[in-house]
Amino acid sequence: MNEPHWPNDERPRERLLAHGAESLSDAELLAIFLRTGTAGMPVMAMARHLIEEFSSLRGLMTASRRQFCQVKGLGTAKYAQVQAAMEMARRVMDEPLRQGDPLRSPADTRRFLTSRLATYPHEVFAGLFLDNRHRVIQYRELFRGTIDGAAVYPREVVRQALEDNAAAVIFAHNHPSGVAEPSQADISLTHRLKEALGLVDIRVLDHMVIGHGEVISLAERGLM
Repeated sequence: MNEPHWPNDERPRERLLAHGAESLSDAELLAIFLRTGTAGMPVMAMARHLIEEFSSLRGLMTASRRQFCQVKGLGTAKYAQVQAAMEMARRVMDEPLRQGDPLRSPADTRRFLTSRLATYPHEVFAGLFLDNRHRVIQYRELFRGTIDGAAVYPREVVRQALEDNAAAVIFAHNHPSGVAEPSQADISLTHRLKEALGLVDIRVLDHMVIGHGEVISLAERGLM
């Protein structure tokens, strides 16, 4: 396959190799991924257009298949590439916690949960089930809802924790609005779950709310 032709002043691949991926703009990273533009639209112009069309790089990468494929120049092949790239990134982020090591820091936990929950367009409530040494037994997405919220049933959470033989759990859910500030309903739910799980000697270590680029820990806020 022929290499794409880049204008002399727009060679993001060369800039990446010379200065690192972090030096590139969102449009330049996307242009490398797209490789080619369409008739009448060079690849850099197309990359800028797509980011504007979807409001951000994140908006493009998390678009539904229908939204993605209806844009000229995109299609199912590129959609599959995007999904594969995002899943590889998630697995790289997950690897330290999938190897059975104890949780090393709140930052590790934040990164893991953010990689899983931050891109959903709807609300998802999840649990990170741990053994008595705080090693990850299982990550489970327990309840899904609309953008207005997810119905969470403490009895089901207790059943799952017992089935996994968990000694502790960290809860997390995303706010699709992007604002991570916990609501009063989030705080009340945490207290209900902590009480229900306490009856079977399972500790609730934290409940994290995932926004866009922000994670708030109820434990750190003293709201547990």
